Amino acid sequence: MNVKSVVENKEKFEVELIVEVGQEEFEAAIEKVYRKSRGNISVPGFRKGKAPRKVIEGMYGAGVFYEDAIEEIYPEACTAAIKEKGLDHVAPPQVEILTLGKEGFSFKAVVTVRPEVTLKQYKGLEADKVLPTITEEAVDNELKQYVERATQLVAVEREAQMGDTAVIDYEGLKDGVAFAGGTAKGYELALGSGTFIPGFEEQVVGMKAGDEKDIELTFPAEYHAEELAGQPVVFKVKCIEVKEKQAPALDDEFAKDVSEFDTLDEFKADLKNKIIDRNMQQSEAKFRQALLAQLCDQIDIELPEAMVETQIDRFVDNYAARLESQGISLETYMQYMQMDVKQIRDDLREPAITQTKQQLALDAVVAAENIVISDEEVEAEVKKAAASLNMPYERVVEGLDSENLKKDLARDKAMAVVAENAKANMIAAEADDGEIKLTSVTKEEVEAEKEEKKAKKTKAKKTTEEGEEAPKKTTRKKKADAEAEKVEE
Repeated sequence: MNVKSVVENKEKFEVELIVEVGQEEFEAAIEKVYRKSRGNISVPGFRKGKAPRKVIEGMYGAGVFYEDAIEEIYPEACTAAIKEKGLDHVAPPQVEILTLGKEGFSFKAVVTVRPEVTLKQYKGLEADKVLPTITEEAVDNELKQYVERATQLVAVEREAQMGDTAVIDYEGLKDGVAFAGGTAKGYELALGSGTFIPGFEEQVVGMKAGDEKDIELTFPAEYHAEELAGQPVVFKVKCIEVKEKQAPALDDEFAKDVSEFDTLDEFKADLKNKIIDRNMQQSEAKFRQALLAQLCDQIDIELPEAMVETQIDRFVDNYAARLESQGISLETYMQYMQMDVKQIRDDLREPAITQTKQQLALDAVVAAENIVISDEEVEAEVKKAAASLNMPYERVVEGLDSENLKKDLARDKAMAVVAENAKANMIAAEADDGEIKLTSVTKEEVEAEKEEKKAKKTKAKKTTEEGEEAPKKTTRKKKADAEAEKVEE
């Protein structure tokens, strides 16, 4: 392989390479293709797969294997040429075959290279950062999820009410004849759920175990089954049982059943800490997103079109993969949404431009800070991912592009540098009658509050050391307190 010429087009961020592949390399590729494909070629007088190459070339022409040989060798040759010239390419090269013969071939590769980025400022940026205030109502809402999971349906001897579950047998008749899908036994119908057509559940209300009733209804005009749409029917219904929801008592026993804690107070304190941790993570993410938007404003850059198109390709591929995981092809999705590929790509253009700018801005910070990711850091990240996905390490690392992972990890470190050196305008979110109000607080006030809490802890420790009996805590309570202190600090 020989790079014959290099032509730069700085306005389009392109480098044109003319690459020659010699006879020896081309011959090796032809022989490799012949050995791979001869089993599929039938030649009279020879068993399948046993015909000599010269015989096949005599029958189908000397160039019968040329196209496949080029496909076999040019990707590696192109990659080697790009590496030899030290080009930082940001999109797949556009390749055109120029000459072709038994002595070899030559091709032109148009390579889009990374544009130069001028970074004005990445330290001292400024953005709002919300310090969430957690109310008891928020804790109670979190607690409701555990209550709902622990709530049981219990049979009651009374008439059914909205919110109850009625266990029923029913048969639907149209003109006195049962229709398909209109019959069931022991069906558990949650009254008020809107599961059945309008009017059905309302007429089950008031029935009790043993009651029988004819419910007359008319199917909606837009009902999916055409033979029933807009038609009057009769449902013969028998109530087998009525069940009501019985929520557990909110006490220490409930806490023991649904958590690792011995008391309800400990459990609620832990829930509060988890809400704080979750909200603080969201707050930090929004803070960094705001900083990243500002960082993009700190670079002067014109994006190569090929770079944007490549990012759109990635978005489309990822989107198609997500659809496939749900059993839907991209083609089926487009038909359902009455869209075509162009519309999808047009919708993805702005996000692609934004993400490309963000990556280039962070890459500029990586360069400015001389950030380098080691192989050990890559291995640690893969192990963390394997643990998170509950998959074997070998399976996660299989097919991993470690260089791209290094880029991502380097960008994460770069974003951390930007955040650590930014000014946070501390905002306190206060709940008032269900509305969220934002109240500005100074960083000094936040630090003062931290110092006050530390002083109280120091005083409590000193009192204990001087002989006064310290309040006794369970091991779980200490754990909850430690987590709370960690969040506060």
